[in-house]
Amino acid sequence: MPDITEQIKHWTGEFGKEYTDRNALSAEELDALYERDFGITRTKLNDIFLGRLDRSIRILEVGSNVGSQLLLLQQSKFSRLYGIEPQSYAVELSKSRTKNINIIDGTVFDIPFKDAYFDLVFTSGLLIHINPSDIASAMREIHRSTKTYIWGFEYYADDFTEVPYRGHKNLLWKGNYAEQYLRLFPDLKLIKEKRLRYADTDNTNSMFLLRKSSSGAHQGT
Repeated sequence: MPDITEQIKHWTGEFGKEYTDRNALSAEELDALYERDFGITRTKLNDIFLGRLDRSIRILEVGSNVGSQLLLLQQSKFSRLYGIEPQSYAVELSKSRTKNINIIDGTVFDIPFKDAYFDLVFTSGLLIHINPSDIASAMREIHRSTKTYIWGFEYYADDFTEVPYRGHKNLLWKGNYAEQYLRLFPDLKLIKEKRLRYADTDNTNSMFLLRKSSSGAHQGT
């Protein structure tokens, strides 16, 4: 696995703190942002992808920031929620914003849980901030940590495409992240994908749900 990368150095420093201050959204504010950008709330997207899953499954968000995405899952009655986040400032802030959600320090390159500890591991705008040369290492840790599902919501392009981010280079890449997982892991199957175009630009995000073919699912009725 890579050492502390250039990108993680940015996210754990003042740049990351400023990001957290800009994006410390309530669950309601996050839904409103998705409604504005994509014409559908994040809560509705969560229901489309996860609506049939048992609410007792163990879920990890990698790159959870202050826990806004996890709060929406909690509102949908998922009860065993975890997050890891490299920005210590965000981890501390999450403690005053969440209850019964376990958010701790950690990075995608070294997820501090045993193999297959979670039923579902997800990212939301996390993989896009990993250099393509390191993406396989990140995905291996995510794949290792989940028993059944991998869920993602990431900036989409057919091929890896670097995009300037707030005046910086080497911090953001569009890509086909679902396809990258499928190339790396033969035991994964794409269950669902939805591509959503931004209302005010030509850019697109992809939400995808993958399942390990060797695992039993925890489906609701």
